[in-house]
Amino acid sequence: MSATAPATSATEKTGARTPEAADTITDARERVDALDERIIGLVQERMAVSAAIQQARLTSGGRRVNLSREMEILGHYRDALGKPGTSLAMTLLELCRGRI
Repeated sequence: MSATAPATSATEKTGARTPEAADTITDARERVDALDERIIGLVQERMAVSAAIQQARLTSGGRRVNLSREMEILGHYRDALGKPGTSLAMTLLELCRGRI
């Protein structure tokens, strides 16, 4: 196998047109994969904390969902991330409390 074969394979795999760009993309993808694992872990942690909040609320005679709090969360994500932030927050809320 020639010395350029791995670079060619990397450029094909990444869609890059140069070995340098393929290296940059490969490194960045590794970082993205690591970030995704952290994000998944944080979402799972958020789900557990939300479950504890819901249980405490229900045990005290309250409702499972506090809509005014959810509106705060939606606004926070929208302010931080723009319109797509609202969709992300809705997904997180659904994961953490289920569909309402």
